Amino acid sequence: MTNYTYLLRCADGTLYCGWTNDIEKRVAAHNAGAGAKYTKARRPVRLAYYETFSTKQEAMRREAEIKRFTRQEKLALIGNCAEEKCK
Repeated sequence: MTNYTYLLRCADGTLYCGWTNDIEKRVAAHNAGAGAKYTKARRPVRLAYYETFSTKQEAMRREAEIKRFTRQEKLALIGNCAEEKCK
């Protein structure tokens, strides 16, 4: 099963980082108000970046790493992503 670490761009311009094993379902859940408390009030959200991993632990580790990034580092990550990872 593929696992993902992702960054969402919220309607207010903020960024949200998370992990999942079904990225399309998770983004839909965020937009439906069932994803996370943070994104519930910042809808609609848009997938800005994602990375794939073979294990849940790798995805969670990368999520924790990205959450420690500054906003500028997160924006640079989004800006430097390969086209297939940019939405």
